[in-house]
Amino acid sequence: MKLPARLVAPVAALLVTVAAACAPQTSGGGATEDEKTGTLRVWLFQEVNNAPKQRTVDAAVAAFEKRHPGAGVQVEYIPVDTRAQRVKAAFNDPASAPDVIEYGNTDTAGYVRDGGLADITAEFGAWPEARDTDPTARASVTVDGKVYGAPLFVGVRALYYRTDVFRELGLTPPRSQAELIATAKKIRKAKPELYGIAVGGAYTYGALPFVWANGGDLATERDGAYTSAIDSPAARRGIAAYTSLFGDDNCPAAKCASMGGNATVTAFASGRAAMAIGGDFSHAAVEAGAVKGAYGVVPLPGVTAGSIAPAFAGGNNVGVLKSSSHRTLAVDLVKSLAGKDGQRRLFDAMGFLPTYPDVRAEVARKQPFVKPFIDTLAAGTKFVPASPAWGGIDASQVLPTMFQEIVSGRKDVAAASGDAARKMDAAFASAAGRP
Repeated sequence: MKLPARLVAPVAALLVTVAAACAPQTSGGGATEDEKTGTLRVWLFQEVNNAPKQRTVDAAVAAFEKRHPGAGVQVEYIPVDTRAQRVKAAFNDPASAPDVIEYGNTDTAGYVRDGGLADITAEFGAWPEARDTDPTARASVTVDGKVYGAPLFVGVRALYYRTDVFRELGLTPPRSQAELIATAKKIRKAKPELYGIAVGGAYTYGALPFVWANGGDLATERDGAYTSAIDSPAARRGIAAYTSLFGDDNCPAAKCASMGGNATVTAFASGRAAMAIGGDFSHAAVEAGAVKGAYGVVPLPGVTAGSIAPAFAGGNNVGVLKSSSHRTLAVDLVKSLAGKDGQRRLFDAMGFLPTYPDVRAEVARKQPFVKPFIDTLAAGTKFVPASPAWGGIDASQVLPTMFQEIVSGRKDVAAASGDAARKMDAAFASAAGRP
């Protein structure tokens, strides 16, 4: 998932958020009706450049409505940065809730714990195309052996760079994190109007590869219980490497501390940065920007020269809300959006990598730009803790707060990571019902 910028909440608010997420919902059980006509309400995420996605969705909706006379679809594109509040409200108020939602794969465990997503294990199992789903993608919609949606796309990040700037300055794409940092600062010195690499204090999934490449991790798990590891020596090395990119010699903290992933991609696409960490899902926005025809993509380097930093195994899913009174229609629409044809169209429109290996191989033959992302997938990816606490940790901006405290100079790496670890541990304990 792409991490947005949100308001920072103190640990007390985090505990309230997590406790609320675990509390029984006022909506009670699922819907008692399964209407075959009427209007389905759909919430999908708004992209940096949303027009290509909207055209793809409109085509799927038109085909769906043709198959189901008397049924209509109303699509609303919601900002990613308000999804937590809006979805939680929808779980509690079925009357205003959509029938189908797009959600990040990091949200699955929390949404299931909240009782908001419908169990569609039977329909998924009977769907022929589901048999071809990437096992990792299938796991992203599965909780305790039950399926709560369909994978829509898989997302990984790599390094976008300006070929014209690199050519002018006689540079080559960096092959290690140390070289990446040095190259960014060299570009900034030569071209002070540019960020060497656009980074964001609220860009968790752009920062984590630095943590993982240095041997760190978010948390450790034992017997289903999680403990934060963000303050380990290895994690702190990665945090220090990432936060070293904030400053006048690359990306000034005053401008970059609040930036999230979309903002860093926008900075690159508009020509204000020589590099950025962007996803396969960022391709359409970059192609629509000022740097079209003057950029390349390589895997984000790891610590050792020639290695690839572990990327977050991102991606989005689509699911049916338990409160939907149009379950059969909603499941069919999910299949239209997340089926092979739908994913082919999403790839053509947005560059989103399909979740079906056969379709992924097919599109890679057509579009060479996906190779760095497929290479990144092959090198090994990482995921967030599979705990319902993660939704509260994410929504309360625990990690962005840590990065922002460091780059602002309010705390050093040790103090900020220690505070973040304590907040994470409190959330894990609360979600598990521990004191």
